Amino acid sequence: MTVIDKIGWVLLEEGRLLCARSYGKQRFYVPGGKRDPGESDVQALVREIEEELAVVVAPETARHVGTFQAQADAKADGVLVSVACYTAEHSGTPAPTSEIEEIRWLGYAERELMSATGRLIFDALHERGELR
Repeated sequence: MTVIDKIGWVLLEEGRLLCARSYGKQRFYVPGGKRDPGESDVQALVREIEEELAVVVAPETARHVGTFQAQADAKADGVLVSVACYTAEHSGTPAPTSEIEEIRWLGYAERELMSATGRLIFDALHERGELR
């Protein structure tokens, strides 16, 4: 079994979650990405969010909200994605950059637009009453 280890940023506003979609992909995911060698979760979170969304995450405000694991989309069976999710304050207005084609605020009714791991994140946030 192979596990792709990622970091994700949970940014909620008015009961909706900020989600991103990469160029050429159909599914949305929680913004974030893979760690560079030697990076901590928070260091990777800060770097990835600045690269993908052109905002600055305040590292001292990062709070782990859960780790979610599911089959990786468009990968062979047994390839899993594990996403350690964090909330964190930020400065700037999120905008798609780098490999991101689109960002969108999604509510729970749009759960099926998400990757498999994203759907687990949606379920957890919905159960907590944070995602409508």
